[in-house]
Amino acid sequence: MTSNAGLLLHPTSLPSGVLDTDVEQLLDWMVQAGLTVWQMLPLTPPHGDLSPYQSLSAFALNPALLPQNWADDFNELAFAAYLESAPSWLDDFALFCVLKAQHQQACWSDWPDPFKYRDASALEEFAQQQHQAIISIKREQFALQQRWQAIKDYAQSRNIQLFGDMPIFVAYDSADVWANPQAFLLDEQLQPTYVTGVPPDYFSETGQRWGNPHYNWPAMQQNGFKWWLDRIGESFKLFDLVRIDHFRGLEASWYIPASESTAINGEWRQVPGQALLTQVAQAYPEGLLVAEDLGIITPEVVALKEAFNLPGMAVLQFGFSGLPDNPHSPSSLIAKSVVYTGTHDNDTSLGWFNSLAPDTQHWVLSQLPEAGEMPWPLIAGAIASPAERVIVPMQDFLGLNSDARMNTPGTTEHNWRWRFDWADLPADLASRIRGLVAAQGRI
Repeated sequence: MTSNAGLLLHPTSLPSGVLDTDVEQLLDWMVQAGLTVWQMLPLTPPHGDLSPYQSLSAFALNPALLPQNWADDFNELAFAAYLESAPSWLDDFALFCVLKAQHQQACWSDWPDPFKYRDASALEEFAQQQHQAIISIKREQFALQQRWQAIKDYAQSRNIQLFGDMPIFVAYDSADVWANPQAFLLDEQLQPTYVTGVPPDYFSETGQRWGNPHYNWPAMQQNGFKWWLDRIGESFKLFDLVRIDHFRGLEASWYIPASESTAINGEWRQVPGQALLTQVAQAYPEGLLVAEDLGIITPEVVALKEAFNLPGMAVLQFGFSGLPDNPHSPSSLIAKSVVYTGTHDNDTSLGWFNSLAPDTQHWVLSQLPEAGEMPWPLIAGAIASPAERVIVPMQDFLGLNSDARMNTPGTTEHNWRWRFDWADLPADLASRIRGLVAAQGRI
């Protein structure tokens, strides 16, 4: 079984925030550090709040990732060939973006009826009038695909796996819902009838109302889950392995009537995840999936994960509750998993540790294999675990405090903006990491 270590860093957190030469520099540095997995957040285009988990498309790449000089070596011949066999989602996405721009970025459900309900002649006339703007969107997507292929080739030459992330649900205001309303639970006015979320729990008295529309699973199953297979296929072109966010939603999802303002009055409903994952396994036998199974997980979800031999996740920051059945505690970690010090939704490990009471800090350190300044004992604990893969956020490798946190769930301000600087990397950091990784046989 592979046993390796990697880095969690979204491309927007590179010094430039874009896919320029910083990417190759990062991959070269990872080789020096003995790190062989680069995990990132979804690369899809976000809404104004910058969250990559609520995107304008489940397929397109974020144009904000293009370097400033991307058009300098644009290959018109290759672009023409790309348009000849363009991916199935491209026309709708380009049209959606231009329509959105023409309507002051309003949600598609607020567009005039001919556009909202996709009247064929109205869309055709609009597409002809806006031909240049539509081509511009397609050029960006082609340039992003080309750049990503170069990155993937370079990573492969350095023996680094690219690890992607797939939110289970899609945003209502997206090209996906606009172009495929029959694949979602919408009423005659194309408004969601039920929305997604999770029920009240220890963290929230009212639960979480995410607000994404639910899938029309019977309709999706009827056509062999084509939308899902296309989506997962696109991800496997970009990445060597893909995490399914909120994996438990493939066994049962929390259905909240759209009229409810909180997640309290919802219900669990079964979904055909077994049938979907069977189709995925048949279509992509080489594809590697990881199940994000954090939170309260039922035996049925565990059974679904195990039926497809998928690794789950453990987060060491959650591992010190003192409860005997805590799957995140250092003594409970298992081989078939990906272990993290923290994720993009956690505080940095130093910030988390500093928030603990002194006696709790002392107890945490006593449970870890190495002494030293936080977060290094936690990093060492993760790397020493039996997990087949260990992933550490760049913020933890840099020993940064809470102001470097990527995201605080439940808030909309100041998230997704953190960047590091090359000057932040101590000269001996790569060799320090390499020593830890090599000592545990993860190179």
